Amino acid sequence: MTAEADGRAPRAVPSGESLFARLWRLDPGVSFLNHGSFGACPAAVLDRQAELRAELEREPVDFLVRRLPERLAEVRAVLGPFLGAEPDDLAFVPNATTGVNAVLGSLDLGPGDELLTTTHAYPGCRNALAHVCGRTGARLVVADVPFPLGGEEDVVGPVLSAVSPRTRLALLDHVTSPTALVFPIARLVAALRERGVETLVDGAHAPGMVPIDLDRLGAGWYTGNAHKWLCAPKGAAFLHVRRDLRTRARPAVTSLGYSEEASPARFRAEFDWTGTCDPTPWLTIPAALDALGALLPGGWPEVMTRNRALALEARETVEKVLHVPPAAPAEMVGSMASVPLPKAAPGSTATRLGPQGLGGWLRERGVEAWLYPWPSPGGMLVRVSAQLYNARAEYERLGTLLAEALDD
Repeated sequence: MTAEADGRAPRAVPSGESLFARLWRLDPGVSFLNHGSFGACPAAVLDRQAELRAELEREPVDFLVRRLPERLAEVRAVLGPFLGAEPDDLAFVPNATTGVNAVLGSLDLGPGDELLTTTHAYPGCRNALAHVCGRTGARLVVADVPFPLGGEEDVVGPVLSAVSPRTRLALLDHVTSPTALVFPIARLVAALRERGVETLVDGAHAPGMVPIDLDRLGAGWYTGNAHKWLCAPKGAAFLHVRRDLRTRARPAVTSLGYSEEASPARFRAEFDWTGTCDPTPWLTIPAALDALGALLPGGWPEVMTRNRALALEARETVEKVLHVPPAAPAEMVGSMASVPLPKAAPGSTATRLGPQGLGGWLRERGVEAWLYPWPSPGGMLVRVSAQLYNARAEYERLGTLLAEALDD
């Protein structure tokens, strides 16, 4: 969508800015380098959501009761092929964390059972694991995956070494949140299944960042966000359940579709209605797929390739300014990259403020980036995201500001 079609006057593209930046409604005075946290929705997709919301409010009963089931099926029919999945094996959830909680709540656990994850797990999902263990008496086992690391074996080795005869489930990230690593998820799922362990994949960042073929992957459960790299509105996510496990899957919220009978019909009824909510983020997923897929001649494969190349360029730019080596091989980088910060000078801005304060300090200077505590020389890492609206000059600015903050 052009600026004129959006009802705004077109603006000139500053030197060093991506031509695609005009398609988003992001603050032009801020270099937004943190797409990974919550995503950012193009104007055309927001307009489509506004249309759906207006239709919903004109006749809520007709929209939610009579028309919504068919519309959700239509979205699954579009999203399924994009994910390499049978559409009917997909259920919609508001975010990947809800998908994780739904699966954990569906398990019959008790004392002596073990749940496995890694030191790179998203903190919210690790909290969910800890809560379930506290409630059921199961034990949480955390595989120590290093960062920086040298390659896939530094992930596969610790995970498989942590498996025991009591391991009931492994919760593994496809793309890790703090460290922005693309885990060798296909190798892990296959190796764990050989050992009799099912995998719940936290794919919060993966859809739209890396190619996905869920049926071939064969994980028991896979949950991912559409509001991150697919650029759908906030609150759009999915849970994929392997066909043989569907009768055991229950949503995190029990509502009108509840039934004691284990059947595929129960799966659909329970997940499709968990109470009144705004379903327009899910219904807007096809518009998001179309909007970004049309921006480059090669469609979504080219979008992923371009974003990955920019993320690698961003990582190299920051590393060069800070004089630090790469923390992971290039093949384990997607559309985000994390750089452990070097030791800060005593009394420096970085030492004084810490990760959260330093993030605010950067924002005051027109750069939105994400910093996180990590056991590294500087005690934190910076994660940079690359989306079509970003450009190299923005990462150069980030590197300059970080160098200033680390100096005394």
